[in-house]
Amino acid sequence: MSEQFHSSQPIYSQLAERIKKQILRKELMPGDKLPSVREMGIQASVNPNTVQRTYRELEGMKIVETRRGQGTFVTETEEILTLMREQMKEEEISAFVSAMHEMGYSNKEIQTGLLAFLETVEEGKR
Repeated sequence: MSEQFHSSQPIYSQLAERIKKQILRKELMPGDKLPSVREMGIQASVNPNTVQRTYRELEGMKIVETRRGQGTFVTETEEILTLMREQMKEEEISAFVSAMHEMGYSNKEIQTGLLAFLETVEEGKR
């Protein structure tokens, strides 16, 4: 997880997004233990305080839970993970549609283009 961070968003927020995407991709499963604050700080090349804030943010969203003396774990509550998945999908779609509207595309053009793109993906052409 030694990818670069960009300056337009706080690092703790970007790190939280990366962890959430790892959960979506099932690289982190419900009940999995996250690296310790110190280990994650080394892996991500960030200050442990930043990792602590990231974990606190994720805990506030109930995506992870901290067990005293044991560490931080991905929640095993399926409803929370399903909600997180739906929220992230909605955010990505919203950003995509906004960007397309900024370029002048209509909803119909976006829909047609997206369907055509997905068909080529399904056919293995992309």
